[in-house]
Amino acid sequence: MTDQNTQAPEMCGAPRKQPMRPDLWSAGALLIAFLVILPIASVVWIAFHPVENIWPHLLATTLPRYLTNSLVMMLSVGMLSAMIGVGAAWLVAMYRFAGVRWLEWMLLFPLAIPAYVGAYALVDFLEYAGPVQTMMRDTFGWATSRDYWFPQIRSRGAAILVMSLSLYPYVYLLTRSAFREQSGSTYDVARALGAGPLKRFWRVGLPLVRPAIAAGVAIVMMETVSDFGTVEFFAVQTLTTGIFSVWLEANNAGGAAQISGIVLLLVLLLVGLEKTSRRNQRFHEGARRTQPVERITLRGMRSGLAMLFCTLPVLGGFVLPTAVMTSHALRNTEYWSNPNLGRALWNSITVGGGAAVITVLGAVFLVYGVRLTGRRIPRLILPLTTIGYAAPGAVLAVGILIPMAAADHALADFVEWLTGVDIGLVMTGSGFAIVFAYCVRFFAIAQGAADGAMGRISPSLPMAARSLGRTAGGTLRTVYAPLIRGSLLTALLLVFVDCVKELPATLLLRPFNYNTLSTLVYEQASLENIGEASPAALLVIGVGMLAVLLLARSNR
Repeated sequence: MTDQNTQAPEMCGAPRKQPMRPDLWSAGALLIAFLVILPIASVVWIAFHPVENIWPHLLATTLPRYLTNSLVMMLSVGMLSAMIGVGAAWLVAMYRFAGVRWLEWMLLFPLAIPAYVGAYALVDFLEYAGPVQTMMRDTFGWATSRDYWFPQIRSRGAAILVMSLSLYPYVYLLTRSAFREQSGSTYDVARALGAGPLKRFWRVGLPLVRPAIAAGVAIVMMETVSDFGTVEFFAVQTLTTGIFSVWLEANNAGGAAQISGIVLLLVLLLVGLEKTSRRNQRFHEGARRTQPVERITLRGMRSGLAMLFCTLPVLGGFVLPTAVMTSHALRNTEYWSNPNLGRALWNSITVGGGAAVITVLGAVFLVYGVRLTGRRIPRLILPLTTIGYAAPGAVLAVGILIPMAAADHALADFVEWLTGVDIGLVMTGSGFAIVFAYCVRFFAIAQGAADGAMGRISPSLPMAARSLGRTAGGTLRTVYAPLIRGSLLTALLLVFVDCVKELPATLLLRPFNYNTLSTLVYEQASLENIGEASPAALLVIGVGMLAVLLLARSNR
C-alpha cells in the first residue's frame, strides 16, 4: 500500500524523475526527522567530547552502584509485572468467575497512576505515622517501633513493588489480546488429551503468547530504567538519579551525558531483544476462521481465588493511591484554592496541549511527506524518529538543554548587539524547551497513529483527487484529513496525557519557579507534604483515566 501511495504523483501525470527540483514534502520530512533525532545525537556527541572527563572517576566510585541498582530494578520489575500481567490475562481470557466482567477492564486502571504518585501513597499509608502502624500500636498496646517488627518502607523492594503494580498493565493488555486471538480448538484438543489447567497454560498458552509477553516486558523495563520520581523517593540510586546528581550537584554535563549514553545502550538493547524475540517466535493460524476460546466457568473456592488474584493488583496499583490522595485532599480542602495549583494546572494544559498539537501536526506532515515522495532517504529515516519514545526523559533533557542553552545565549547576544535590547533567554527561559522535549519523547505515538490511519486509506482516493487537479496539500486537507480525524484525535489525547505525567524531563528543563502538575506533586511530596500534593496528584490521575478509558473502549 505504501508503494502505491508513493507512486501516486507519477500515475497522475507528474514527471517521472525530477532530481534537481526542490521537494517541499521531502525537505519538511527530513527537517522534522532531524529535530526529533537531534537530542539523541547531541547526547552521544557530548558524551564523547566532555569538557571535563570524569568517566574514570565514575567507574571507580558511583557508576557500578548506579548500574547494579538499575539492572536489579529492571529485571525484578519486569519479572513481577510479567507474573501479574500474564496470570491476570490468562484468567480473564480463559475463565468465568465472580466479577470478571469488571476486573477485565479495572486491571487497566493502574496505568492512570504515575509510579511516583503510587510511591508517595504507599509510604504515607505504611510509614510509622501512617494509619496501618498507628492502628497496630493502638490495637496491641505497642508504644514504639522497638516493640514490633515492620518491613522497611523506603527500600529497593518497595520501589520494585510500586513500579510493578503501576506497569504490569502493559504486559496484561498485550498478553490478553494474544490469548483472545488464539484458536479454541487448540485448547479443546489439549483438554481431550488429558491436559489439566496448569499443563494447558505451560504447554499451550504460554508458548503462543511469548512474543506479546516479550513486548510488554520490554516496555516495562524501559519505563523502569527511565523512572526518576519513584526511585528518588525510595532513595534507590539508579542511572537516572545519577544523571541528576552528576549534572545538578557536580555541575558536570559531560558526565551526565556519559551516564545517559549507558541508559540509551540499555534501552536499545531492550528494543533489539524484543524485536528479536518476535522475529524468532512466529505462529500462524489456518486459513479457515478460527474457533473462539470458550471460557470455563469457575465456582466456589476456585472462583474466589481467581477473583482475589485479579483484585489485588487493582487494589494496590489504583485503589490505594487514589484513596490516600483523596483522603488528604478532603482533609485539606484549602489547597484546592492555592494559586500554585492553578498555575501548575494552566502550565500543564498549555505546554502539554501545545506539545500534543505540534507533535500530531508534525507526525502527519512527516508521514504524508514520506508517503508522497518516492525518495529513499526519508523512508529510511522514518523509523529512527520513534527512538525518542524509548529514550528516558532525563536523557532527552541532557541532549536538549545543553545545545539549546548555548543557542539561546548566542541569540540573546546577537539581538543585544544588533538592537541594544536584552531579550533574555527566549527558549530555555520559557516553556519552549519543555514543549520540544515532549514532542521528541512522544513523537512515536503520533507517528504510529498517523501512519496506521493513512495506511488504511485506499490509494485510489488520493490518486483520483490528484487527477482532478488537487495539489498535494489540497489532497491532504480534503481526502486524508476527514478520514483520519478520529485516529489523530486519539493520538492527540494520548500525547497530552503522557505530557501531563512526564516528570524527569520537566524537572530538568523547566524555568525557575515554573511548575506543572507533575513537578508540583514531586516538590510537595519531597517535602513530606502529601496534603498539599494531593490535589495536583488527583488531577494527574484524572487526566490519566481519560487515556485508560479510551484504551479500554478501543480494546473491547
